[in-house]
Amino acid sequence: MVSIRNLRVERGGRPILFDLNCDIPNGLITAVVGLNGCGKSTLLRALVGEFPYRGEVKFACGQNHTHPRPDHVGYVPQRLTIEAALPVTVRDLIGLMLQTKPLFFGVSKWAVRRILPMLQRVGVAHTLDRPIEGLSGGQLQRVMLALALEPKPELLLLDEPASGIDFKDQRGFYDLIEEINRESGVTVVLVSHDLTVLGRCAHNVLCMSGGKIVASGPPAEVLNPQSLANTFGTERPLMLPTG
Repeated sequence: MVSIRNLRVERGGRPILFDLNCDIPNGLITAVVGLNGCGKSTLLRALVGEFPYRGEVKFACGQNHTHPRPDHVGYVPQRLTIEAALPVTVRDLIGLMLQTKPLFFGVSKWAVRRILPMLQRVGVAHTLDRPIEGLSGGQLQRVMLALALEPKPELLLLDEPASGIDFKDQRGFYDLIEEINRESGVTVVLVSHDLTVLGRCAHNVLCMSGGKIVASGPPAEVLNPQSLANTFGTERPLMLPTG
């Protein structure tokens, strides 16, 4: 799906990614892991064109894998910042994304008919008329995921998607990502500093340290003492869920 060669990103004159090279396989879930500040989020934002870069990013999209760009990229950020004083509901937020007319005219009936299946797909239809600022972390991430899946993306980028979710709810969220990937075939890139995600759903791993890829491949091959030392600065025990 994506071939990245000699990618370099600078912010404020400071290099963040250094001649980074990696491949993101089509139709699989790739987890990008590493310590906070190693450049994981910067890599995603370069892929969506938010950060300028030097180097080469080549996409192989479409049914015949010859399109130079995906028709749609879904993106779920680490957090959504909304002014708490604004009475924005889930209906309002998604309606704004689906329709062109101003929100003060209300959310059209056709938009509502589209919103409900979107929320049902990710298990939060009951939040339709709840204020955004009153949602739990897990509910908000599922709402953002619903937005990212509309229209159907070829590439789904998730930046620390479980960071605001209670530990007990994280498994259900990762199960949902795995189900979406399995049913739709969407290529997923999931950023995390939590190794447990690898046992949940990842088919492929990119280990990052200091703005570079230090190891890549299937979890069983990549997660060895040397790779962990290169990624996290020390050999640390690998605690993966078994169920």
